[in-house]
Amino acid sequence: MKTKLNGNDLQTAGYTEGKILGLALDALKAFGETPKDELIALMKKVRDYPESFLDDPVLMPLAAAMVEATHTPADDTIALNEHTEAYAVFGADYIEEGARKQMDVAMKLPVTVAGALMPDAHQGYGLPIGGVLATRNAIIPYGVGVDIGCRMALSVFDIPEAFFLANEANFKRQLIAHTKFGAGAGYHGRYKADHEVLDRGEFNLTALTKQLKDKASTQLGTSGGGNHFVEWGIIEFEQADAPLGVPQGRYVALLTHSGSRGFGATIAGHYTRLAKSICKLPKEAINLAYLDMNSEAGMEYWLAMNLAGDYASACHEIIHKKLTAAIGGHLLAKVENHHNFAWKEMWNGEEVMVHRKGATPAGKGVLGIIPGSMTAPGFLVRGKGEQTSINSAAHGAGRQMSRTKAIQNITKNEMRAILKEHNVTLVGAGLDEAPMAYKDINRVMAAQQELVDVVARFTPKIVRMADDGSRED
Repeated sequence: MKTKLNGNDLQTAGYTEGKILGLALDALKAFGETPKDELIALMKKVRDYPESFLDDPVLMPLAAAMVEATHTPADDTIALNEHTEAYAVFGADYIEEGARKQMDVAMKLPVTVAGALMPDAHQGYGLPIGGVLATRNAIIPYGVGVDIGCRMALSVFDIPEAFFLANEANFKRQLIAHTKFGAGAGYHGRYKADHEVLDRGEFNLTALTKQLKDKASTQLGTSGGGNHFVEWGIIEFEQADAPLGVPQGRYVALLTHSGSRGFGATIAGHYTRLAKSICKLPKEAINLAYLDMNSEAGMEYWLAMNLAGDYASACHEIIHKKLTAAIGGHLLAKVENHHNFAWKEMWNGEEVMVHRKGATPAGKGVLGIIPGSMTAPGFLVRGKGEQTSINSAAHGAGRQMSRTKAIQNITKNEMRAILKEHNVTLVGAGLDEAPMAYKDINRVMAAQQELVDVVARFTPKIVRMADDGSRED
């Protein structure tokens, strides 16, 4: 069957003539008679977030070409170690081969000290998603990822479940009124948010960060596309948690997942290109190009990365403040953790750079949030400080089905049915984010019992994600 999309449709969707347009047309042949509006929505997602499709067997050639279009080719001058250093793997039975191969390469870098693979791991770009890598005096932009400082934030309110169930319509209205999603989404004029992060001196670090300040200001308090979300749910503490000060019970909670928006993505792209021009690795490791922390470029990226992480935190803070004011609840506890970041930590007596690309910090006593899918539970956890995992844990359920496969194999009716079965109201999102596209979060949690203790269980009720742009049937 021939696709209903042609080159003119793709150019209208933002593609330009050339190699990438040709790859897009080739990829579309796999979709048969998929409705045109859904295909346009999908191709716009690939255009805006190509790194999200690098694990997709159909769309990977297109996505890789789009990412590589902005990268400087490198010559093979830095040799990898001959043998792959040993590393811990959690949940090995259901981690795909591509993720293992990427981690094997990362473990051969001459700067690598230690590594680990989390149970939600899947193939990414450079370091696999769910990969943890400790390096000596070096930082890897694609070991951090495109969405620098992507994080989870949880607010627990003294609002009982019964009140939420009696007022769901209002919770949905406030969620829609106080959130914005997707590539380019932002606030303007008197609607723009304000936060002290915009006064940070690091915005004057380079011409690039200065140039990006206006974009950062406009997108402050918004969420990205892909798997980013803002959702209301019910969190259950089966027993009181003294450190948090939360009594046993079931409470209304707000959970958000998003990162540093266009600001962080531009920083990631710039310093990856710079790293590739400086650190010339063999082809299989080219996307793991690193910067020496003693160099000007390495320190620039370190400062810009930390600014992007704090900016992502500010976005969550604004969303939570708006929605807290809108519902009038008293805050019992707030927990936040980030992934897609690099930390200076001690490892076997020396300071190393720990990259967690899609992995949750799980040092002894450290709180974190591990979400499931839009119909599966999420978990508030406390780290055990397991050394073999480099004090890390999974950051979610992880995909078991590529975005292409999800769109090809899941219908809107099937998605509606599972949402109804779990009493979840969904605003936005496409079939590529359907619950069936994700691994079983309970299996993921079972594979990391030695890494974290469960403090509380979160059940989603009203979920908002970026609109996929398709029509309702």
